[in-house]
Amino acid sequence: MDQLDKEILLVLQEKGRITMTELGKEVLLSQPAVTERVRRIEEKGIIDHYRAVVKAEKVNNAVTAFLLFHTKTCEHFVDACSKSNEVVELHRISGQYNFLVKMVSETLHTLETAINEMGTFGDSTTLIVLSSPIENKKIIPILKN
Repeated sequence: MDQLDKEILLVLQEKGRITMTELGKEVLLSQPAVTERVRRIEEKGIIDHYRAVVKAEKVNNAVTAFLLFHTKTCEHFVDACSKSNEVVELHRISGQYNFLVKMVSETLHTLETAINEMGTFGDSTTLIVLSSPIENKKIIPILKN
């Protein structure tokens, strides 16, 4: 990956629906050249996929919470989380807890119900999000020689 690939990745993280012609203009490449670079970046797995970023509160999921979760049945817990509509991210972590769970829910009551269901797998601490001053910040590629 070189400086041009880095610039392409930064633009795509900001403007995922940009056309290859527009992307080429932003990074000073022709449309065929930038299309080829994006194809190579995708083939290397650097770009995993493209998606829309949905504002949870605009689709009636006004409550966001993080759970620090400790379980002894990791595979069963992961399976339950993958089936839960409220769980939007799940991270395996080190320390006292072994998972960090990001949840969105319509109300505190529906969040409580979902947390109670997860309680069969272990213990948790819930952190309710009051605001999110920084969200979906771009990942800056680090160039290696």
